[in-house]
Amino acid sequence: MELQQCINERRSVRKYKLSHISNENIKTLIESAQKAPSWKNSQVSRYYAINTLENKEKFKEFLPEFNQNNTENAGAYIVTTVVNKRSGFDRDGNYSSHLKDGFQYFDNGLQVENLCLTAHDMGFGTLIMGLYDEKGIRDFLQIPETEIIVCVISVGVPDINPTMPQRKNVEDIVKFY
Repeated sequence: MELQQCINERRSVRKYKLSHISNENIKTLIESAQKAPSWKNSQVSRYYAINTLENKEKFKEFLPEFNQNNTENAGAYIVTTVVNKRSGFDRDGNYSSHLKDGFQYFDNGLQVENLCLTAHDMGFGTLIMGLYDEKGIRDFLQIPETEIIVCVISVGVPDINPTMPQRKNVEDIVKFY
């Protein structure tokens, strides 16, 4: 699939066919994510993949009910984290950017976009979620305190083909100088 077509067609999917996402497919998604640029090549993003039926059912308990419903039958969940105080920081742990700790989230977002575009190219749908039980997920996946959970992504075979929501006109969001 051509890049522009992939960008134009990718959507947030909130209904999946019963599916399984293999470890190999998840590795392909993560490999694409890793190719995104990052602050001083710090590569701070980390991933936790949940794709067994038993663990997916346990994991869903850490999502609000509407996201449990939105991700019913998803083939996998991927939790993204960042290693804290590396991206946007100097070697002594001080901010290097006026964004303070924000650059680490920016770096993670770049990787998540690569992951979602690759998933679409592979025929999968994704939903990026920012509401979850942080402590429950941290404990369940044994995520160290040195990492910050950023988002949860469901991945699966879409059972719908959502239309693109209205976008702002480019003229309304850009200024040329």
